[in-house]
Amino acid sequence: MPEREREREREQVDWSDVRAEAWDRFDVRRFRRGQRELIEAALSGRDSIGVMPTGSGKSLCFQLPAVLLPGTTVVVAPLIALMQDQTDKMAEADVGAARLDSTLTEREKRAAERSIRRGAKELVYLTPEGIENPAVLDPLRAQGVSLFVVDEAHCISQWGHDFRPSYLGLAQAIRALGRPPVMALTATAPPVVLDDVVARLDLRDPEVVSTGIERENLSFEVRECAAAGTKREAILELLREAQGSALVYCATIRLTAEVHAYLRGAGVDAELYHGKLRPGIRAEAQRRFMGGEVPVMVATSAFGMGIDKPDVRLVVHWNFPDSIETYYQEAGRAGRDGAPARAVLLFRREDKRIQSFFMGGRYPKRADLQAAWDALSKVAPAALAVPALGEASGVGKRRAQVVAALLESMRVAERKAGRLRKVREFPSVDAWDAFLAAYERRHEGDLERLQAMIRYAQTALCRVQMMREYFGEERAEPCGRCDNCRRRPAVVEEVLRVEAEAAERPGLTPAADVP
Repeated sequence: MPEREREREREQVDWSDVRAEAWDRFDVRRFRRGQRELIEAALSGRDSIGVMPTGSGKSLCFQLPAVLLPGTTVVVAPLIALMQDQTDKMAEADVGAARLDSTLTEREKRAAERSIRRGAKELVYLTPEGIENPAVLDPLRAQGVSLFVVDEAHCISQWGHDFRPSYLGLAQAIRALGRPPVMALTATAPPVVLDDVVARLDLRDPEVVSTGIERENLSFEVRECAAAGTKREAILELLREAQGSALVYCATIRLTAEVHAYLRGAGVDAELYHGKLRPGIRAEAQRRFMGGEVPVMVATSAFGMGIDKPDVRLVVHWNFPDSIETYYQEAGRAGRDGAPARAVLLFRREDKRIQSFFMGGRYPKRADLQAAWDALSKVAPAALAVPALGEASGVGKRRAQVVAALLESMRVAERKAGRLRKVREFPSVDAWDAFLAAYERRHEGDLERLQAMIRYAQTALCRVQMMREYFGEERAEPCGRCDNCRRRPAVVEEVLRVEAEAAERPGLTPAADVP
């Protein structure tokens, strides 16, 4: 959009009303960096993407417009616990908010839907799986949606082993709600992920607001661990040094249980959290950690997204994750209160096999795509429910969701009320081959992101500089906080000492490189 048109939009926003509501409802007297631009885009009816670090106030960017816009603001968030926390906070701010999720009874769900139809709820929180239910969309359509928010939008592009296929169906839900303006929010997104978010949400000339990844209170460190025993020694040392709560991330459920058992055996008061625990046990573990009863949480990536515990002083990764963006997301749960905090990676190159295993089962195979397309073509022009497509093609329910979203993205199929229908043929054999090739390139991109994570762990350069470059920012000056920056003055001093000693002993060549 030309800058002159954007200036006209800015003039249409009454900022006296915006500031008054910010003060009265949220006790906000001054906007943080990036907030004003995103709020302005929402109030002007524009699509937007916000890339802002953890703790920078992303939620206000949609909560404040929700109060000022005439219809309902829909927020798609990945975790029910996060939605519960936000609806409670909105009640304190006298903002009408509801959540529609699997924990509600039928009576509670009907009551929430009635209040939405009456226009009593300015904010409605949904999981990506919940918004796939056509019945959920009816009360929202009846009231009218003024803004559609996708929180943790990087999930659209990061198809990890804990991937949520329902994120791929959000564009269809947005169209079903009348195509309201869309706001996508995340703490991390390199350029390739931003492009993916724009494409998969079908955003129109979005206002992109990126405030950078820099968090001056957070220091990064990597400890090379040649063996598992070295990791055990390192983690005990780190936890003893921690002056507050600590999070320990492990790549698998088995490793999470093993590390938890080891720490408890060493006298560390720690909780355990992973997706295979019963919901009640998980909820109690989270309550004890969040409430400060237990200082250490050992968890898989199932714990953390949206967790707002300000006094986490240390985040340790027992294994390196699949990408720098995943690492930065999880490391960023430290130091949300602005006080100094540490993010430490215990690095063993052998851990690569764990991520390689996950990647091997991440995507449907080329043959799966062909089988699903053939199954859909056989019943055309009739439609198939997505689980039925999985059964008919033999690809399974979970992979069928991915296939359905991919075929929708090519405009050769469409989904209504949870049923997928073929609407046209691929224009040519070449187009089908190009579709399959583009899909396979996603796997290649995953391998590149994994290699970037390994380079981060092994670099001797400033780690924050490397992350800045990865996320498409200017390199800027070294951070001065990471382990490499702290080590550098000592290295220079050692070089000078060796050269001075060599100068005193003729015939010796000064050392050219000191580790």
